[in-house]
Amino acid sequence: MYELKTKQTDDSVIEFIENVDKPKKREDAYRLLDIFTETTGYEAKMWGPSIIGFGSYHYVYKTGHEGDAPLVGFSPRKAKISLYFATGDSEREMLLERFGKHTSGKACVYIKKVADVDVEVLKELIQQSVTYLQERYPNESN
Repeated sequence: MYELKTKQTDDSVIEFIENVDKPKKREDAYRLLDIFTETTGYEAKMWGPSIIGFGSYHYVYKTGHEGDAPLVGFSPRKAKISLYFATGDSEREMLLERFGKHTSGKACVYIKKVADVDVEVLKELIQQSVTYLQERYPNESN
């Protein structure tokens, strides 16, 4: 049976950020930690070895596959910073138009540095994602 690789752990978020190689990326990680914590009201938790997540929800796909995931999160990766927001909400695309310099994949939005984006739009993206997931998975989110 398939087992999720990205599970919530008890690893230290601060220790993870302190081990980010580049000082500027480490500084951005602390800035994002503050923004996500303040915007969500959730304490940061490590998910797997490299994702800092906030809140959680339990999902069940039509295929029967199910698991837990953070409502929102980020990861200061080597090349770019990955931001994790809910997919499937049309409002996300409208917000991304005003977000600033970024690229996006199916589930992630990638930025080089926080200075490249509009922090107020980032907060809107965070709030929109949390609201969307809590409405989509009621009584299954923390």
